[in-house]
Amino acid sequence: MKEIRFFYVPEAENRTELPAEEAMHALRVLRLQAGDEMVLADGDGNFYRAEVTLAHTHHCCYEIKEKMPQERQWPGHVHLAIAPTKMMERMEWMIEKAVEIGVDEISFLNCQFSERRIVKMPRAMKIAVAALKQSRKAWMPLLHEVQPFADFISQPLPARKYIAHCYEEVARTYLYDELRKPSADEDAVVLIGPEGDFSIDEVRSAVANGWTSVHLGESRLRTETAGLAAIMMIQLSKK
Repeated sequence: MKEIRFFYVPEAENRTELPAEEAMHALRVLRLQAGDEMVLADGDGNFYRAEVTLAHTHHCCYEIKEKMPQERQWPGHVHLAIAPTKMMERMEWMIEKAVEIGVDEISFLNCQFSERRIVKMPRAMKIAVAALKQSRKAWMPLLHEVQPFADFISQPLPARKYIAHCYEEVARTYLYDELRKPSADEDAVVLIGPEGDFSIDEVRSAVANGWTSVHLGESRLRTETAGLAAIMMIQLSKK
């Protein structure tokens, strides 16, 4: 049985043609032809069964045959705010795996000890799209430009807010235990610092702004590992 091909097409229901990059992959790599079936994901929770109507040079047109709304795979809104690592390859790996696991929003932070203060968003989005297609996700997470730590923690966020760090002099509880506490709010956002952790002043400032101080267990994790661990804890705590 021929595998059905999967494509990311924002607002797929209002279009009749694959975006340029998806069309190039469909035509030059997969060699789709008129009559071939494919599945489109719009990133807003819907899959569409579609048929290729035109496959020519740079254009791959389609006709939607069926709309297939998807059930969310996790409750609440999962938001990870993380300081990019010095080696961007590690952060790109984290983005890929976070999308595969399931995340709604990723924000990048510029912290006192940050060694990387720029993230190339087109590249980050490309990785997120590839991960969405590979893992057959119906929702594309929001990715935000790097912003100052102080600005992020002071903005109103309608969610349970946590800052994970390694300072023993600031009281901390295990993130998973905190997430398991009864709450009317299913949404959660977790802050993860750079390789050198947040500064202690940043931690205290976050706590003063209503963020709960937490840790991720006994092991000292790399930044990208900590981000994935936090996402998994959020999801598992809701099961």
